[in-house]
Amino acid sequence: MDKLYYTIGEVSEILGENASLVRFWSNSFPKYIKPKRNAKGNRLYTAEDLECLKQVHLLVKEQGMTLEGASKKLAADRKKIEGKVKVLDSLKEIRKQLVAVKKAL
Repeated sequence: MDKLYYTIGEVSEILGENASLVRFWSNSFPKYIKPKRNAKGNRLYTAEDLECLKQVHLLVKEQGMTLEGASKKLAADRKKIEGKVKVLDSLKEIRKQLVAVKKAL
């Protein structure tokens, strides 16, 4: 995460979702996700916004929570969710490396 800002296309690619869903989540969680706008009006997300979107993705898509439930969960125990997201990201990276090793054999 070297970049200062991510476009909505980059964020949607990282999350594996389409841009309209990322935009919807941005509008649904304004307390946590505050994208900046460039001169053209395009949304630009910070690394912190990206982490919040990953947390929302975990709660809504992977755990099946409603948007209201996800909002309450974020308000109540955000650190725990942040830890789960980091663990999942690490596991996905390890899996990617193992697949690369398997292909090299």
